[in-house]
Amino acid sequence: MALLELSGVTVMFGGLLAVDDVSLDAEAGRITGLIGPNGAGKTTLFNVVTGLQRPTRGRVILDGEDITGLAPYRRARRGMARTFQRLELFGTLTVRENVEVAASIASHWTEDKEPTADVAARLIDRVGLGAVADMRADALPTGQGRLVELARSLATRPRVLLLDEPASGQSTEETEYFADLLRALAAEGIGVVLVEHDMTLVMAVCEYIHVLDFGTTLVAGTPQQIRNDPAVLAAYLGSEWQAGQSA
Repeated sequence: MALLELSGVTVMFGGLLAVDDVSLDAEAGRITGLIGPNGAGKTTLFNVVTGLQRPTRGRVILDGEDITGLAPYRRARRGMARTFQRLELFGTLTVRENVEVAASIASHWTEDKEPTADVAARLIDRVGLGAVADMRADALPTGQGRLVELARSLATRPRVLLLDEPASGQSTEETEYFADLLRALAAEGIGVVLVEHDMTLVMAVCEYIHVLDFGTTLVAGTPQQIRNDPAVLAAYLGSEWQAGQSA
């Protein structure tokens, strides 16, 4: 059984069909990709998973439990965390304080009673932000801000981590470092679901990829299957991308 399952999820906004009968699963210890053109329904699907958007139809199942009707905070307590497409930080707080806030909140529902200051210090070092730990978050470049979001999410002790375009604003070096972080998190048993337009990153870290187009699942498969699928090339990647990869 997968750690996270979406079954027949449909979302309508008035007469607009944003997501149409989408099913996917994410296993513990695996990085699962969710890609597609802008407007394909990826962020809407994330909102359904995390409880910010109720589906018109369909179910969200976490570790065998139907959580479709649960509020976002109850899902967080069951081990679900996410980052957002638009960088969401407490700008006037330092990097350390951003992570301590999340660690303090999580301490109310986790059995691990490690002091919040220790949690924050450990995670800040882990994501490579020790040198800027006492800087205000709004003074950081976007690439480092993404790492603050990651550390803050990890402070809630997630079992499922949903990342919405986390490489946006990162340099090539930062993205390579980020890829190593994701692999390490998956190796620890966390189920990672990655929405990302950086196809080099997606193909390098994901074991399985779902492709959305106009709110429906176009195809799903391994990176090798996705990069060679004619429908994916036509709808999203393009023949130029394939040529670049084979050059």
